[in-house]
Amino acid sequence: MQSSNEPAEPIAKGILPTAKQSFLDLFKWKQRVEVTNAYGETRTEWQSPDPLVNPISLFAQLSLKDWVFFLVGFCAWTADAFDFHALSIQTVPLAKYYGESKTNISTAITLTLLLRSVGAAFFGLAGDKFGRKWPMVINMFVLGLLQIATIYSKTFQQFLAVRSLFGLFMGGVYGNAIAMALENCPPNARGLMSGILQQGYSLGYVLAACAFLGVGEAEDSWKRVFWIAAGLSLGVGVIRCFFPESRQFIEAKKSGKKAQTPGAFWNETKLMLAKEWKLCVYCIILMTWFNYYSHTSQDSYTTFMLTGKELDKDAASRASILMKTGACVGGTIIGYLSQFFGRRRAIIVAALISAVLIPAWILPEGERNLSASGFFMQFFVQGAWGVIPIHLNELSPPAFRSSFPGITYQLGNMISSPSAQIVNAISEHTFITRPNGDKVPAYGPVMGIATAIIALGIAVTTALGPEKRGRKFEEALPAGAVEERPKDIEEGSRDSVDKSDEKRYEETTQKH
Repeated sequence: MQSSNEPAEPIAKGILPTAKQSFLDLFKWKQRVEVTNAYGETRTEWQSPDPLVNPISLFAQLSLKDWVFFLVGFCAWTADAFDFHALSIQTVPLAKYYGESKTNISTAITLTLLLRSVGAAFFGLAGDKFGRKWPMVINMFVLGLLQIATIYSKTFQQFLAVRSLFGLFMGGVYGNAIAMALENCPPNARGLMSGILQQGYSLGYVLAACAFLGVGEAEDSWKRVFWIAAGLSLGVGVIRCFFPESRQFIEAKKSGKKAQTPGAFWNETKLMLAKEWKLCVYCIILMTWFNYYSHTSQDSYTTFMLTGKELDKDAASRASILMKTGACVGGTIIGYLSQFFGRRRAIIVAALISAVLIPAWILPEGERNLSASGFFMQFFVQGAWGVIPIHLNELSPPAFRSSFPGITYQLGNMISSPSAQIVNAISEHTFITRPNGDKVPAYGPVMGIATAIIALGIAVTTALGPEKRGRKFEEALPAGAVEERPKDIEEGSRDSVDKSDEKRYEETTQKH
């Protein structure tokens, strides 16, 4: 087991030693990696990151089929985001239509977020067991139908019931979308493609804001936005029907098919949870911070401009669109840079810069100034988010790349679900005086203070957590499938090896 790389101390065991080691490793350019070969022999060494590659060259590495899988995953995530923001940016017109306060309308956002983790578990595990295709197709069709049901909700109680059910199915999109999109990308392109993929969320916001801008001022104009959302979800479901399962999933399934046993999938799921529970808890905490980060900084921002800055609807919508354009640019650039500088360094730097920008984000007056400051704020907020799809996929147990990211992401969403409600409730009961003497709800200070606390929380949590940049997970067998004859499919595994009697799970994790 000779290697030209410098030997490193073994990966620490235990929560505190691991956190200390992870923090100190931030200040070392090389990455600590535990390498396992086909014979189960392991060593820990320092590996230098791959040099940055021209983005155009990275794009050229993807085949036409790879691009199809990526774009379908991207469109599914964009439609999912449009579905969510169709509600969040229309809080004011919905409050008028149903005769409720903005805080009560934001209850629908809370209910949507609360139930997403259930959908993530169901559709994520289905995606890991049966493949990415049909769980996604069913998911998108149901989402489209529920958007139509939202339009025909006559009472506020019906509206809340439909949005609660909507949240359950909405939660299933993320895990399958990012797994399908990234497992078909070359490993050295995944940082860049992760940044682009995550900005499907921002693009969904931009499209929703454009729709909101274009539907007019009629009392029930909000319904047109939901019709557009229904069309997007149903359209993605139809498109996905015409393309096959991911290549890696088909090949891995074939190679392990003969060795499958009844109940093997669920047995391996139990073994994974028993072995990786600390990693699960860490990722849930990280995703809780991140979901508070995005929801606090954007869900009430349109309301902030309408009430706190007294912009009209068109000006607020234009500023929102430019703000999320900054998010699309930032996520792509910082996701790309994370391939070289490291996932954790990219997240930490972006989060800290966003905290510094908060005064410039909430203090300016006028559409032009708010648009510019919002652009740069979301450049770094969603820049940090741009690293998350690939970071979660690399941290995930290889056979659970659909369910693990989806469940941890949506559990974080569930815990952060009251964020919009908290911001609205505090802001509507606290008032500040504008330069013209008007008293307005204190959306700016509330959002600014909360976002600063959250950004610091993200920086600390990320600094103390693990990183497996460059992990090659695309050849992992599906859960419950075992190769009939072991082989070394990855030189330079990013996993630590823990030999135990649970042979099936260990054979999978050791190779990836």
